Formats: sequence, structure tokens, C-alpha cells
Amino acid sequence: MPKATVDRRPPPLFRQGLTPLSKLLLLSALSVLLMVVDTRLQLGAPLRAAVATALTPLQWLALAPIRALQAGSDYLGSLQAAQQEASAARTELTRQVQRAAQVEHLGQENRELRALLGMRERLTVKAHGAEALYDSADPYTRKLVIDRGEAQGVKPGSPVMDGYGVLGQVTRVYPLVSEVTLLTDRDQAIPVLNTRTGQRSVAYGQPRQGLLELRFIAASADLEVGDLLTTSGVDGIYPPGLPVAHIHSITHQGDGGFARVLCQPMARPEHSLQLLVLEPLTGKPLRSPEGNKR
Repeated sequence: MPKATVDRRPPPLFRQGLTPLSKLLLLSALSVLLMVVDTRLQLGAPLRAAVATALTPLQWLALAPIRALQAGSDYLGSLQAAQQEASAARTELTRQVQRAAQVEHLGQENRELRALLGMRERLTVKAHGAEALYDSADPYTRKLVIDRGEAQGVKPGSPVMDGYGVLGQVTRVYPLVSEVTLLTDRDQAIPVLNTRTGQRSVAYGQPRQGLLELRFIAASADLEVGDLLTTSGVDGIYPPGLPVAHIHSITHQGDGGFARVLCQPMARPEHSLQLLVLEPLTGKPLRSPEGNKR
């Protein structure tokens, strides 16, 4: 039977060591001693500097996510603010463009109305004001639609003018709108008078060039570029003396004995909004010979 060993450990009473209160008092006294020594001798400054230097990278790493979140939040905030400012700027720009367009539109209408008033004072026939709505959808004709029709007293064959000259004549009348065939349409013809020489002729529409043509003019005829052509009144439709066109070019046709005379209409159908519809003298639209054959 093995021999029992002697237990040399101290009794439990002696193994307990210092009590918690004793430890508290001891550590408190040590802390007070260290604070007094540090205050008097400044022994802790180098230690604190070394610890702060060692902890600086750890502090930077610990604050990196916070800085990243703040930077992202600032970026999103500035981006949203920039988008709002851009949207406000676009809205303001659109409003300014609309206002500028309205001002330009009103200015153009004012100029046209002044021209129409001046033209109306020189007319000896009754005239009604009208507004151009849109061009005809047929690409092979030169027509536009106005906002006056049979209900406003518009009649077929009524001459139509803008503030610069004869534009065309009414060829179709509906209850509330009317269709105006321009002078440059291939089916239109208008008797004209050269105000410089008194020579009468007939101008036919040239839709491709937007001009008028005086046909069957003798090469020896007294015509000059820039001559003013007005309505002669012999057709019984257009009142005499209305401005129609200026002679644009004169080309002699070889040995044929005729000259090709092109004229620039004084009316501006692409720019005119306000028009005058005159009372027709006979009410019968004047067509070119080619238009009657078709």
C-alpha cells in the first residue's frame, strides 16, 4: 500500500490573500502616488507621447469608416443639391425661352398688324382680318388654311393679302375655315401691270422656285429687274393697284423671240400670320390654262 504523501499546502485561511477592500485601498494609494509623482516630476509625459504615437494608426483605422460615411453623405447631399439647382435652372431657362418666343411672336404680330392697317387704309374694297392656321398637307400644291369661313362672310374667289402684297385667293370655303391658294401654286395666274411702263401681262405660279413667271413676253419688251408689278384689275377679281411682285430676273430664250421673266412675290406666306381677306369683285377664282386643262 503506497505511503500517503504529506499535504504541504497552507490552510484555506492563509490561501485567501488580500481582501478586495485591501486591494482597492492599495491600488488607490498607488494611483495617488503616481499622480503626485507625475505632477511633480513630469515622468508620465514621455510615456503618454509614446502611447499616443503608437495608437495613432489604430485611431485612424478606427475612424476611417466614419470618415468614409461622412464623405459619402456629403457627396450625395451635394449631388442632390446640384441636381435640384440644375433642374431649377432648366425650368427657368425653359420659361425664359417661352417668354422670348412669346415676345418675338407678339412683336411679329404687331409688325404685321401695323402693315395690314397701313394696307387697309389704301384699299377701296371691304376687307376682313384673318389669321393663318397651317399649310396644306398636299406637297404638290401651295395652299394654307385661315381661321375665317362661310360663317364670317368669306366667299370663294376672295383675294387674300398680307401686309406686303397679294398672297393668293380663297378657293374653298368651309363653315369655319377657308383654304387659300397661293400665287406661287402651279394652278394660279394673276393679271399684273408694270407700274413703270404700264405694260399688262399675266403672272403664273412657279411652286418649285417660289416665284412667279411672266410668260410669252417678247424679248424686246421694256422690262427691267426691279420693276414693280401690281394687279391690273382686268380680271374682275383683284382690285387694281395691289402690289404683287418685283421682277427678279430676265433671261432671253435664244432665237425664240421670247424672254423668260421671273418675279419675286412681295407677300411672305412663310412668315405671315395676320392676313386680309378682300371682298371679291366677281367671286370666280382665276386659274392658269394648265390648271384648267387638268
